[in-house]
Amino acid sequence: MRKWSLARQFFAGQLVFVLALTAAISWVLYLDAEQNTYETSADRMLAIATTFADDPFVSASLELADPSAALQPYAIEVMDDLGVDFITIMAPDRTRFTHRNPEEIGSRYIGSVEQALAGRSHTETFSGTLGPSVRAIMPVTDGDGEVVAMVAAGVTVDTVTIARNAQLPLLFLIAAGAVTAGAAVSFLLSRHLRRATLGLGTDQLSHMFVFYDSVLHSVREGLVLTNPRGELVLYNDQAAHLLGLPPARAGQPTAAAGLDLPPSLVELLTTGRQAIDEFHVTTDRILVVNQEAAVPGGGTRASGAKPLGTVTTLRDHTEIESLTGELQTMRTLTDALRAQTHEHANRLHTIVSLIELDRRAEALDFATRDLTHSQQLTDDVLGAIDEPFITALLVGKSAQANERGIELAIAVDGSIETSHLDPSALVTIIGNLLDNAFDAAADSLGRKVSLTLERRGDNLELAVRDSGSGLTAAGTDAFTLGFSTKETEVAGGPGRGLGLALVRQAVQRLGGAISVANDDGARFTVLLPLDPTTTSPTPLPGGTHV
Repeated sequence: MRKWSLARQFFAGQLVFVLALTAAISWVLYLDAEQNTYETSADRMLAIATTFADDPFVSASLELADPSAALQPYAIEVMDDLGVDFITIMAPDRTRFTHRNPEEIGSRYIGSVEQALAGRSHTETFSGTLGPSVRAIMPVTDGDGEVVAMVAAGVTVDTVTIARNAQLPLLFLIAAGAVTAGAAVSFLLSRHLRRATLGLGTDQLSHMFVFYDSVLHSVREGLVLTNPRGELVLYNDQAAHLLGLPPARAGQPTAAAGLDLPPSLVELLTTGRQAIDEFHVTTDRILVVNQEAAVPGGGTRASGAKPLGTVTTLRDHTEIESLTGELQTMRTLTDALRAQTHEHANRLHTIVSLIELDRRAEALDFATRDLTHSQQLTDDVLGAIDEPFITALLVGKSAQANERGIELAIAVDGSIETSHLDPSALVTIIGNLLDNAFDAAADSLGRKVSLTLERRGDNLELAVRDSGSGLTAAGTDAFTLGFSTKETEVAGGPGRGLGLALVRQAVQRLGGAISVANDDGARFTVLLPLDPTTTSPTPLPGGTHV
Protein backbone atom coordinates (compact mmCIF):
# COMPACT_ATOMS: atom_id res chain seq x y z
CA MET A 1 0.00 0.00 0.00
CA ARG A 2 2.97 2.33 0.58
CA LYS A 3 3.67 2.13 -3.15
CA TRP A 4 0.18 3.31 -4.03
CA SER A 5 -0.29 6.84 -5.26
CA LEU A 6 -1.52 9.39 -2.76
CA ALA A 7 -4.84 9.57 -4.63
CA ARG A 8 -5.35 5.80 -4.35
CA GLN A 9 -4.45 5.81 -0.67
CA PHE A 10 -6.89 8.66 -0.12
CA PHE A 11 -9.65 6.82 -1.98
CA ALA A 12 -9.09 3.58 -0.03
CA GLY A 13 -8.99 5.44 3.29
CA GLN A 14 -12.11 7.42 2.44
CA LEU A 15 -13.94 4.27 1.37
CA VAL A 16 -13.07 2.46 4.60
CA PHE A 17 -14.14 5.51 6.58
CA VAL A 18 -17.46 5.74 4.70
CA LEU A 19 -18.15 2.03 5.24
CA ALA A 20 -17.34 2.25 8.95
CA LEU A 21 -19.40 5.41 9.36
CA THR A 22 -22.33 3.89 7.47
CA ALA A 23 -22.17 0.72 9.60
CA ALA A 24 -22.12 2.77 12.79
CA ILE A 25 -25.02 4.95 11.66
CA SER A 26 -26.98 1.88 10.49
CA TRP A 27 -26.48 0.21 13.84
CA VAL A 28 -27.64 3.34 15.67
CA LEU A 29 -30.68 3.59 13.38
CA TYR A 30 -31.43 -0.11 13.97
CA LEU A 31 -31.30 0.30 17.73
CA ASP A 32 -33.41 3.43 17.48
CA ALA A 33 -35.97 1.64 15.31
CA GLU A 34 -36.11 -1.25 17.78
CA GLN A 35 -36.53 1.11 20.71
CA ASN A 36 -39.21 3.07 18.88
CA THR A 37 -41.06 -0.15 18.02
CA TYR A 38 -41.09 -1.28 21.64
CA GLU A 39 -42.16 2.17 22.87
CA THR A 40 -44.88 2.42 20.22
CA SER A 41 -46.16 -1.04 21.11
CA ALA A 42 -46.18 -0.21 24.81
CA ASP A 43 -48.05 3.05 24.20
CA ARG A 44 -50.56 1.23 22.01
CA MET A 45 -51.17 -1.46 24.63
CA LEU A 46 -51.59 1.18 27.32
CA ALA A 47 -54.21 2.94 25.18
CA ILE A 48 -56.15 -0.33 24.69
CA ALA A 49 -55.95 -1.20 28.41
CA THR A 50 -57.12 2.30 29.33
CA THR A 51 -60.06 2.04 26.93
CA PHE A 52 -61.14 -1.25 28.52
CA ALA A 53 -60.68 0.13 32.04
CA ASP A 54 -62.94 3.10 31.25
CA ASP A 55 -65.54 1.02 29.37
CA PRO A 56 -68.91 1.00 31.29
CA PHE A 57 -69.62 -2.45 29.87
CA VAL A 58 -66.57 -3.82 31.63
CA SER A 59 -67.55 -2.18 34.92
CA ALA A 60 -71.11 -3.54 34.64
CA SER A 61 -69.91 -7.04 33.72
CA LEU A 62 -67.68 -7.19 36.81
CA GLU A 63 -70.80 -7.01 39.01
CA LEU A 64 -72.28 -10.17 37.45
CA ALA A 65 -72.08 -13.56 39.14
CA ASP A 66 -69.95 -14.86 36.22
CA PRO A 67 -68.00 -11.90 34.68
CA SER A 68 -66.14 -14.21 32.29
CA ALA A 69 -69.30 -15.12 30.44
CA ALA A 70 -69.76 -11.50 29.34
CA LEU A 71 -66.18 -10.31 29.15
CA GLN A 72 -64.44 -13.24 27.33
CA PRO A 73 -66.35 -12.90 24.02
CA TYR A 74 -65.90 -9.16 24.10
CA ALA A 75 -62.13 -9.44 24.70
CA ILE A 76 -61.72 -12.07 21.95
CA GLU A 77 -63.52 -9.84 19.45
CA VAL A 78 -61.36 -6.81 20.27
CA MET A 79 -58.15 -8.88 20.20
CA ASP A 80 -58.99 -10.18 16.72
CA ASP A 81 -59.99 -6.74 15.42
CA LEU A 82 -56.94 -4.88 16.81
CA GLY A 83 -54.31 -7.57 16.33
CA VAL A 84 -53.55 -7.78 20.04
CA ASP A 85 -52.12 -11.05 21.36
CA PHE A 86 -53.93 -10.91 24.69
CA ILE A 87 -56.33 -8.79 26.74
CA THR A 88 -56.64 -10.08 30.29
CA ILE A 89 -59.23 -8.71 32.71
CA MET A 90 -58.61 -9.90 36.28
CA ALA A 91 -59.75 -9.44 39.82
CA PRO A 92 -57.56 -7.60 42.36
CA ASP A 93 -56.36 -11.03 43.56
CA ARG A 94 -54.97 -11.79 40.02
CA THR A 95 -57.82 -14.18 39.09
CA ARG A 96 -58.27 -14.02 35.29
CA PHE A 97 -61.71 -13.28 33.83
CA THR A 98 -60.45 -13.34 30.19
CA HIS A 99 -57.49 -14.83 28.30
CA ARG A 100 -56.49 -15.72 24.74
CA ASN A 101 -56.39 -19.36 25.91
CA PRO A 102 -59.76 -20.10 27.57
CA GLU A 103 -58.12 -22.80 29.71
CA GLU A 104 -56.19 -20.07 31.58
CA ILE A 105 -59.43 -18.38 32.74
CA GLY A 106 -59.68 -18.64 36.50
CA SER A 107 -55.94 -19.05 36.99
CA ARG A 108 -53.65 -16.38 38.44
CA TYR A 109 -52.19 -13.58 36.27
CA ILE A 110 -48.40 -13.68 35.83
CA GLY A 111 -46.91 -10.18 35.86
CA SER A 112 -46.50 -7.01 37.91
CA VAL A 113 -49.69 -5.70 39.47
CA GLU A 114 -48.35 -3.55 42.33
CA GLN A 115 -48.62 -0.29 40.35
CA ALA A 116 -52.17 -1.13 39.16
CA LEU A 117 -53.31 -2.02 42.71
CA ALA A 118 -51.93 1.38 43.77
CA GLY A 119 -54.12 3.04 41.12
CA ARG A 120 -51.35 3.69 38.52
CA SER A 121 -50.81 2.44 34.98
CA HIS A 122 -47.71 0.42 34.14
CA THR A 123 -45.90 -0.97 31.06
CA GLU A 124 -43.27 -3.70 30.95
CA THR A 125 -41.71 -6.52 28.94
CA PHE A 126 -42.46 -9.77 30.73
CA SER A 127 -42.55 -13.52 29.99
CA GLY A 128 -46.01 -14.90 30.56
CA THR A 129 -48.00 -17.88 29.38
CA LEU A 130 -47.66 -16.76 25.74
CA GLY A 131 -43.91 -16.10 26.04
CA PRO A 132 -42.06 -12.76 26.27
CA SER A 133 -44.43 -9.88 25.61
CA VAL A 134 -44.76 -6.11 25.76
CA ARG A 135 -47.71 -5.40 28.03
CA ALA A 136 -49.55 -2.59 29.77
CA ILE A 137 -51.73 -2.91 32.91
CA MET A 138 -54.42 -0.45 33.95
CA PRO A 139 -56.60 -0.38 37.12
CA VAL A 140 -60.44 -0.40 36.98
CA THR A 141 -61.96 1.69 39.76
CA ASP A 142 -65.46 2.22 41.12
CA GLY A 143 -67.16 5.48 41.97
CA ASP A 144 -65.23 5.71 45.24
CA GLY A 145 -61.85 5.23 43.51
CA GLU A 146 -61.37 1.72 44.83
CA VAL A 147 -59.61 -0.75 42.49
CA VAL A 148 -62.18 -3.41 41.62
CA ALA A 149 -60.31 -5.03 38.73
CA MET A 150 -57.32 -4.71 36.42
CA VAL A 151 -56.92 -4.86 32.62
CA ALA A 152 -53.70 -6.11 30.97
CA ALA A 153 -53.16 -5.80 27.18
CA GLY A 154 -50.07 -6.98 25.34
CA VAL A 155 -48.35 -8.29 22.23
CA THR A 156 -45.64 -10.91 22.12
CA VAL A 157 -42.02 -9.95 21.38
CA ASP A 158 -42.24 -11.90 18.13
CA THR A 159 -44.99 -9.57 16.97
CA VAL A 160 -42.89 -6.54 17.95
CA THR A 161 -39.92 -8.02 16.10
CA ILE A 162 -42.00 -8.38 12.95
CA ALA A 163 -42.93 -4.69 13.19
CA ARG A 164 -39.30 -3.73 13.70
CA ASN A 165 -38.13 -5.85 10.78
CA ALA A 166 -40.61 -4.06 8.55
CA GLN A 167 -38.41 -0.95 8.86
CA LEU A 168 -35.18 -2.75 7.86
CA PRO A 169 -35.59 -2.30 4.05
CA LEU A 170 -35.69 1.47 4.51
CA LEU A 171 -32.66 1.24 6.76
CA PHE A 172 -30.76 -0.83 4.19
CA LEU A 173 -31.75 1.63 1.46
CA ILE A 174 -30.38 4.56 3.51
CA ALA A 175 -27.14 2.69 4.20
CA ALA A 176 -26.69 1.75 0.54
CA GLY A 177 -27.32 5.36 -0.52
CA ALA A 178 -24.80 6.67 2.01
CA VAL A 179 -22.14 4.19 0.84
CA THR A 180 -22.79 4.99 -2.82
CA ALA A 181 -22.69 8.76 -2.28
CA GLY A 182 -19.58 8.52 -0.08
CA ALA A 183 -17.79 6.32 -2.60
CA ALA A 184 -18.69 8.67 -5.47
CA VAL A 185 -17.47 11.75 -3.59
CA SER A 186 -14.28 9.94 -2.55
CA PHE A 187 -13.64 8.93 -6.16
CA LEU A 188 -14.07 12.49 -7.42
CA LEU A 189 -11.79 13.84 -4.71
CA SER A 190 -9.18 11.18 -5.46
CA ARG A 191 -9.24 12.14 -9.17
CA HIS A 192 -8.64 15.78 -8.26
CA LEU A 193 -5.87 14.73 -5.87
CA ARG A 194 -4.30 12.54 -8.57
CA ARG A 195 -4.12 15.51 -10.93
CA ALA A 196 -2.76 17.77 -8.19
CA THR A 197 -0.04 15.29 -7.10
CA LEU A 198 0.72 14.03 -10.64
CA GLY A 199 -0.10 10.49 -9.52
CA LEU A 200 2.76 10.33 -7.02
CA GLY A 201 2.73 8.47 -3.72
CA THR A 202 3.53 9.74 -0.25
CA ASP A 203 7.07 8.34 -0.28
CA GLN A 204 7.75 9.83 -3.69
CA LEU A 205 6.36 13.20 -2.65
CA SER A 206 8.38 13.30 0.57
CA HIS A 207 11.58 12.29 -1.24
CA MET A 208 10.89 14.80 -3.99
CA PHE A 209 10.31 17.56 -1.46
CA VAL A 210 13.55 16.77 0.36
CA PHE A 211 15.55 16.63 -2.89
CA TYR A 212 14.00 19.80 -4.31
CA ASP A 213 14.49 21.66 -1.05
CA SER A 214 18.14 20.58 -0.99
CA VAL A 215 18.61 21.66 -4.61
CA LEU A 216 16.86 24.96 -3.92
CA HIS A 217 19.27 25.89 -1.14
CA SER A 218 22.44 24.42 -2.63
CA VAL A 219 22.50 25.94 -6.13
CA ARG A 220 24.83 28.87 -6.68
CA GLU A 221 22.20 30.76 -8.65
CA GLY A 222 19.39 32.73 -7.06
CA LEU A 223 15.97 31.17 -7.58
CA VAL A 224 12.68 33.04 -7.06
CA LEU A 225 9.18 31.54 -7.42
CA THR A 226 6.28 33.95 -7.87
CA ASN A 227 2.53 33.43 -8.17
CA PRO A 228 0.30 35.03 -10.85
CA ARG A 229 -0.28 38.03 -8.56
CA GLY A 230 3.41 38.95 -8.60
CA GLU A 231 4.02 37.76 -5.02
CA LEU A 232 7.23 35.99 -4.06
CA VAL A 233 6.13 32.55 -2.88
CA LEU A 234 9.58 31.09 -2.31
CA TYR A 235 13.21 32.03 -2.87
CA ASN A 236 16.45 30.36 -1.94
CA ASP A 237 19.35 31.59 0.20
CA GLN A 238 21.34 32.83 -2.80
CA ALA A 239 18.40 34.93 -4.06
CA ALA A 240 17.99 36.44 -0.59
CA HIS A 241 21.71 37.29 -0.60
CA LEU A 242 21.70 38.81 -4.08
CA LEU A 243 18.54 40.87 -3.56
CA GLY A 244 19.08 41.76 0.08
CA LEU A 245 15.89 40.00 1.22
CA PRO A 246 15.10 38.47 4.62
CA PRO A 247 15.03 34.66 4.85
CA ALA A 248 12.01 33.17 3.08
CA ARG A 249 9.10 32.06 5.26
CA ALA A 250 7.03 29.19 3.88
CA GLY A 251 3.37 29.93 3.29
CA GLN A 252 3.78 33.72 3.51
CA PRO A 253 3.90 35.27 0.00
CA THR A 254 5.52 38.70 -0.25
CA ALA A 255 4.46 41.28 -2.84
CA ALA A 256 7.37 42.25 -5.09
CA ALA A 257 6.15 45.85 -5.17
CA GLY A 258 6.63 46.10 -1.41
CA LEU A 259 10.29 45.05 -1.45
CA ASP A 260 13.35 47.28 -1.79
CA LEU A 261 14.18 46.12 -5.31
CA PRO A 262 15.14 48.03 -8.47
CA PRO A 263 12.08 49.15 -10.47
CA SER A 264 13.14 47.03 -13.43
CA LEU A 265 13.14 43.86 -11.29
CA VAL A 266 9.81 44.76 -9.69
CA GLU A 267 8.29 45.23 -13.16
CA LEU A 268 9.67 41.88 -14.32
CA LEU A 269 8.42 39.93 -11.30
CA THR A 270 5.03 41.66 -11.29
CA THR A 271 4.20 41.25 -14.99
CA GLY A 272 5.57 37.70 -15.22
CA ARG A 273 6.85 38.26 -18.75
CA GLN A 274 9.54 36.09 -20.28
CA ALA A 275 13.12 37.24 -19.80
CA ILE A 276 16.29 35.78 -21.30
CA ASP A 277 19.70 36.91 -20.01
CA GLU A 278 18.50 40.38 -19.05
CA PHE A 279 20.85 42.67 -17.09
CA HIS A 280 19.47 44.34 -13.96
CA VAL A 281 21.50 46.62 -11.70
CA THR A 282 20.93 46.70 -7.95
CA THR A 283 22.69 48.92 -5.44
CA ASP A 284 25.88 46.88 -5.44
CA ARG A 285 25.40 44.14 -8.01
CA ILE A 286 24.82 43.45 -11.67
CA LEU A 287 22.45 40.52 -12.15
CA VAL A 288 21.72 38.41 -15.20
CA VAL A 289 18.06 37.42 -14.96
CA ASN A 290 16.05 34.72 -16.73
CA GLN A 291 12.33 34.20 -16.18
CA GLU A 292 9.92 31.58 -17.49
CA ALA A 293 6.30 30.71 -16.75
CA ALA A 294 5.61 27.67 -14.53
CA VAL A 295 3.13 25.67 -16.62
CA PRO A 296 1.63 22.36 -15.34
CA GLY A 297 2.86 19.23 -17.06
CA GLY A 298 6.09 20.83 -18.23
CA GLY A 299 4.34 22.79 -20.96
CA THR A 300 5.10 26.26 -22.26
CA ARG A 301 3.14 29.47 -22.66
CA ALA A 302 2.35 28.45 -26.23
CA SER A 303 0.53 25.31 -25.01
CA GLY A 304 -2.34 27.48 -23.77
CA ALA A 305 -2.22 26.09 -20.22
CA LYS A 306 -2.71 28.65 -17.45
CA PRO A 307 0.63 29.35 -15.72
CA LEU A 308 0.82 28.78 -11.99
CA GLY A 309 3.35 31.60 -11.71
CA THR A 310 6.93 32.19 -12.81
CA VAL A 311 10.38 30.81 -12.06
CA THR A 312 13.15 33.41 -12.03
CA THR A 313 16.87 32.69 -11.89
CA LEU A 314 19.49 35.25 -10.87
CA ARG A 315 23.21 35.11 -11.67
CA ASP A 316 25.68 37.48 -10.09
CA HIS A 317 27.50 39.24 -12.91
CA THR A 318 29.29 41.76 -10.72
CA GLU A 319 32.70 40.07 -10.73
CA ILE A 320 32.58 39.58 -14.49
CA GLU A 321 31.64 43.23 -15.02
CA SER A 322 34.40 44.23 -12.62
CA LEU A 323 36.90 42.27 -14.70
CA THR A 324 35.37 43.82 -17.82
CA GLY A 325 35.88 47.25 -16.28
CA GLU A 326 39.50 46.47 -15.51
CA LEU A 327 39.93 45.18 -19.06
CA GLN A 328 38.35 48.37 -20.38
CA THR A 329 40.77 50.41 -18.26
CA MET A 330 43.68 48.46 -19.72
CA ARG A 331 42.29 49.06 -23.19
CA THR A 332 42.02 52.76 -22.41
CA LEU A 333 45.63 52.85 -21.30
CA THR A 334 46.67 50.80 -24.34
CA ASP A 335 44.76 53.15 -26.65
CA ALA A 336 46.38 56.06 -24.85
CA LEU A 337 49.85 54.61 -25.38
CA ARG A 338 49.03 53.93 -29.00
CA ALA A 339 47.73 57.47 -29.42
CA GLN A 340 50.80 58.91 -27.70
CA THR A 341 53.07 56.76 -29.84
CA HIS A 342 51.31 57.91 -32.99
CA GLU A 343 51.36 61.54 -31.84
CA HIS A 344 55.03 61.45 -30.82
CA ALA A 345 55.91 59.80 -34.13
CA ASN A 346 54.26 62.68 -36.00
CA ARG A 347 55.99 65.24 -33.82
CA LEU A 348 59.34 63.47 -34.20
CA HIS A 349 58.95 63.58 -38.00
CA THR A 350 58.19 67.30 -37.70
CA ILE A 351 61.32 67.89 -35.61
CA VAL A 352 63.48 65.85 -38.01
CA SER A 353 62.08 67.77 -40.98
CA LEU A 354 62.84 71.11 -39.29
CA ILE A 355 66.41 70.00 -38.60
CA GLU A 356 66.84 68.85 -42.20
CA LEU A 357 65.64 72.27 -43.31
CA ASP A 358 68.35 73.78 -41.08
CA ARG A 359 65.75 75.36 -38.84
CA ARG A 360 67.19 74.11 -35.59
CA ALA A 361 65.83 76.91 -33.42
CA GLU A 362 62.24 76.18 -34.48
CA ALA A 363 62.83 72.46 -33.98
CA LEU A 364 64.16 73.04 -30.44
CA ASP A 365 61.29 75.37 -29.56
CA PHE A 366 58.68 72.89 -30.90
CA ALA A 367 60.17 69.98 -28.96
CA THR A 368 60.49 71.98 -25.74
CA ARG A 369 56.93 73.32 -25.92
CA ASP A 370 55.44 69.84 -26.54
CA LEU A 371 57.49 68.28 -23.73
CA THR A 372 56.52 71.07 -21.35
CA HIS A 373 52.77 70.64 -22.11
CA SER A 374 52.82 66.86 -21.64
CA GLN A 375 54.96 67.04 -18.51
CA GLN A 376 52.80 69.81 -17.03
CA LEU A 377 49.65 67.64 -17.28
CA THR A 378 51.42 64.69 -15.68
CA ASP A 379 52.90 66.81 -12.90
CA ASP A 380 49.58 68.53 -12.14
CA VAL A 381 47.72 65.26 -11.82
CA LEU A 382 50.47 63.46 -9.89
CA GLY A 383 50.84 66.37 -7.54
CA ALA A 384 47.15 66.62 -6.73
CA ILE A 385 45.95 62.99 -6.70
CA ASP A 386 47.69 60.25 -4.75
CA GLU A 387 46.15 57.39 -6.72
CA PRO A 388 48.34 56.13 -9.62
CA PHE A 389 45.39 54.38 -11.31
CA ILE A 390 43.54 57.68 -11.63
CA THR A 391 46.68 59.46 -12.82
CA ALA A 392 47.32 56.85 -15.52
CA LEU A 393 43.66 56.96 -16.55
CA LEU A 394 43.63 60.76 -16.92
CA VAL A 395 46.89 60.85 -18.84
CA GLY A 396 45.58 58.17 -21.16
CA LYS A 397 42.20 59.89 -21.60
CA SER A 398 44.04 63.14 -22.44
CA ALA A 399 45.95 61.41 -25.24
CA GLN A 400 42.76 59.69 -26.41
CA ALA A 401 40.92 63.02 -26.54
CA ASN A 402 43.79 64.62 -28.45
CA GLU A 403 43.69 61.78 -30.99
CA ARG A 404 39.92 62.24 -31.48
CA GLY A 405 40.30 65.97 -31.89
CA ILE A 406 38.56 66.80 -28.63
CA GLU A 407 39.80 69.45 -26.28
CA LEU A 408 39.99 67.91 -22.80
CA ALA A 409 40.45 70.34 -19.92
CA ILE A 410 41.44 68.74 -16.61
CA ALA A 411 41.34 70.94 -13.53
CA VAL A 412 42.45 69.65 -10.13
CA ASP A 413 41.88 72.12 -7.30
CA GLY A 414 44.33 71.49 -4.50
CA SER A 415 45.60 68.21 -3.15
CA ILE A 416 43.09 65.36 -2.90
CA GLU A 417 43.75 62.20 -0.89
CA THR A 418 41.71 59.28 -2.18
CA SER A 419 43.23 56.49 -0.10
CA HIS A 420 39.83 55.68 1.46
CA LEU A 421 38.10 55.35 -1.91
CA ASP A 422 38.06 52.16 -3.96
CA PRO A 423 40.38 52.78 -6.97
CA SER A 424 38.40 50.47 -9.25
CA ALA A 425 35.17 52.32 -8.41
CA LEU A 426 36.84 55.68 -9.16
CA VAL A 427 38.16 54.34 -12.47
CA THR A 428 34.64 53.13 -13.33
CA ILE A 429 33.09 56.52 -12.50
CA ILE A 430 35.66 58.77 -14.23
CA GLY A 431 36.30 56.46 -17.19
CA ASN A 432 32.62 55.96 -18.10
CA LEU A 433 31.71 59.61 -17.62
CA LEU A 434 34.61 60.72 -19.84
CA ASP A 435 33.78 58.10 -22.50
CA ASN A 436 30.17 59.33 -22.65
CA ALA A 437 31.37 62.94 -22.76
CA PHE A 438 33.78 62.16 -25.64
CA ASP A 439 30.96 60.51 -27.60
CA ALA A 440 28.65 63.48 -26.99
CA ALA A 441 31.29 66.12 -27.81
CA ALA A 442 32.53 64.34 -30.95
CA ASP A 443 29.43 65.44 -32.88
CA SER A 444 29.36 69.01 -31.54
CA LEU A 445 30.91 72.17 -32.94
CA GLY A 446 32.98 73.00 -29.89
CA ARG A 447 34.27 69.43 -29.31
CA LYS A 448 35.14 70.26 -25.71
CA VAL A 449 35.11 68.18 -22.52
CA SER A 450 36.06 69.36 -19.06
CA LEU A 451 36.86 67.38 -15.92
CA THR A 452 37.01 69.16 -12.57
CA LEU A 453 38.24 67.55 -9.35
CA GLU A 454 38.09 69.51 -6.11
CA ARG A 455 37.77 68.96 -2.41
CA ARG A 456 34.54 70.25 -0.91
CA GLY A 457 34.64 69.90 2.85
CA ASP A 458 34.98 66.20 3.61
CA ASN A 459 33.87 65.26 0.09
CA LEU A 460 35.41 64.90 -3.34
CA GLU A 461 33.44 66.73 -6.00
CA LEU A 462 33.91 65.42 -9.52
CA ALA A 463 32.26 67.19 -12.47
CA VAL A 464 32.32 66.16 -16.14
CA ARG A 465 30.87 68.50 -18.74
CA ASP A 466 30.70 68.21 -22.52
CA SER A 467 29.79 70.55 -25.36
CA GLY A 468 27.25 68.19 -26.86
CA SER A 469 23.51 68.65 -27.29
CA GLY A 470 22.74 67.55 -23.73
CA LEU A 471 20.48 64.81 -22.53
CA THR A 472 17.04 64.61 -24.08
CA ALA A 473 15.86 62.66 -21.03
CA ALA A 474 17.92 64.17 -18.23
CA GLY A 475 17.12 62.54 -14.94
CA THR A 476 17.05 59.11 -13.46
CA ASP A 477 16.30 57.54 -16.88
CA ALA A 478 19.90 58.33 -17.90
CA PHE A 479 21.12 55.90 -15.24
CA THR A 480 18.68 53.15 -16.11
CA LEU A 481 20.15 49.98 -17.53
CA GLY A 482 19.75 50.09 -21.32
CA PHE A 483 19.56 53.90 -21.62
CA SER A 484 21.97 55.24 -24.22
CA THR A 485 22.68 58.58 -25.87
CA LYS A 486 23.81 56.78 -29.04
CA GLU A 487 21.69 56.52 -32.14
CA THR A 488 18.44 54.60 -31.85
CA GLU A 489 19.62 51.69 -33.92
CA VAL A 490 22.40 50.87 -31.48
CA ALA A 491 20.91 52.09 -28.23
CA GLY A 492 20.30 49.24 -25.89
CA GLY A 493 22.38 46.83 -27.97
CA PRO A 494 25.36 44.87 -26.71
CA GLY A 495 27.64 47.11 -24.72
CA ARG A 496 25.19 50.01 -24.77
CA GLY A 497 23.36 51.49 -21.83
CA LEU A 498 25.57 49.88 -19.19
CA GLY A 499 28.13 52.61 -18.51
CA LEU A 500 25.94 55.08 -16.59
CA ALA A 501 24.25 52.24 -14.73
CA LEU A 502 27.70 51.11 -13.58
CA VAL A 503 28.53 54.69 -12.60
CA ARG A 504 25.42 54.92 -10.41
CA GLN A 505 26.22 51.58 -8.83
CA ALA A 506 29.82 52.62 -8.07
CA VAL A 507 28.67 55.95 -6.60
CA GLN A 508 26.15 54.24 -4.35
CA ARG A 509 28.73 51.68 -3.27
CA LEU A 510 31.03 54.52 -2.18
CA GLY A 511 28.15 56.19 -0.30
CA GLY A 512 28.09 59.17 -2.67
CA ALA A 513 25.55 61.08 -4.73
CA ILE A 514 25.29 61.98 -8.39
CA SER A 515 23.26 64.53 -10.32
CA VAL A 516 22.88 65.38 -13.99
CA ALA A 517 21.78 68.62 -15.67
CA ASN A 518 21.84 70.28 -19.09
CA ASP A 519 24.20 73.29 -19.13
CA ASP A 520 25.15 73.98 -22.79
CA GLY A 521 25.67 70.26 -22.89
CA ALA A 522 25.42 67.54 -20.27
CA ARG A 523 26.99 68.09 -16.85
CA PHE A 524 27.42 65.16 -14.48
CA THR A 525 28.38 66.00 -10.90
CA VAL A 526 29.50 63.36 -8.40
CA LEU A 527 30.05 63.92 -4.69
CA LEU A 528 32.00 61.23 -2.80
CA PRO A 529 32.76 61.22 0.95
CA LEU A 530 36.52 61.16 1.62
CA ASP A 531 35.93 60.27 5.27
CA PRO A 532 35.08 56.53 5.52
CA THR A 533 32.73 57.25 8.48
CA THR A 534 30.60 59.63 6.37
CA THR A 535 27.65 57.96 4.65
CA SER A 536 25.53 60.93 3.55
CA PRO A 537 27.39 63.66 1.57
CA THR A 538 26.06 67.17 1.32
CA PRO A 539 23.23 67.34 -1.26
CA LEU A 540 24.33 68.43 -4.71
CA PRO A 541 23.02 71.75 -6.02
CA GLY A 542 20.81 71.74 -9.12
CA GLY A 543 20.07 68.99 -11.60
CA THR A 544 18.29 65.72 -11.08
CA HIS A 545 19.61 63.63 -8.19
CA VAL A 546 19.99 59.87 -8.21
